[in-house]
Amino acid sequence: MKTAQTLALVTIAAALSSASSFAQDHEKKITRSQLPAAVEKTVSSQTAGATIKGFNQEQEKGETFYEAELMVSGHSKDILIDKDGNIVEVEEQVDFASLPAAVQSGLQAKAGKGKLGKVESLTKHDKLVAYETTAMIGGKRTEIQVGPEGQTLDHEE
Repeated sequence: MKTAQTLALVTIAAALSSASSFAQDHEKKITRSQLPAAVEKTVSSQTAGATIKGFNQEQEKGETFYEAELMVSGHSKDILIDKDGNIVEVEEQVDFASLPAAVQSGLQAKAGKGKLGKVESLTKHDKLVAYETTAMIGGKRTEIQVGPEGQTLDHEE
């Protein structure tokens, strides 16, 4: 019996270790000097006046992307760039009060009595596709998204 319990614990520990390294394989911190030339060119053109906080290399569905984490005029902005230097996605912090009323009420409705965190606009291929935030709901942090008009989305962006 003890052997079976030990084997079960070893199996669980190995699975957790494997899952942890799997997640790390998908996103890792890198330095600017590690960016491909095409990505560096895009970063240079997009970061004028910004403070660069760091860079990540990400693997999604077998593709490699690079993320530049920035501070621009006191708010966060993350730019996801493909290996060819094309901007794929931009997440930019926005002031809740500046959002259209429908977006504010859509986010608040999804949060219920939960407390909203910072709000970001989500732009993909130069098109605003969603607003997202986190909310503390029942002691749990939950991500919330609504469409550009405050509507519920069919799928997470």
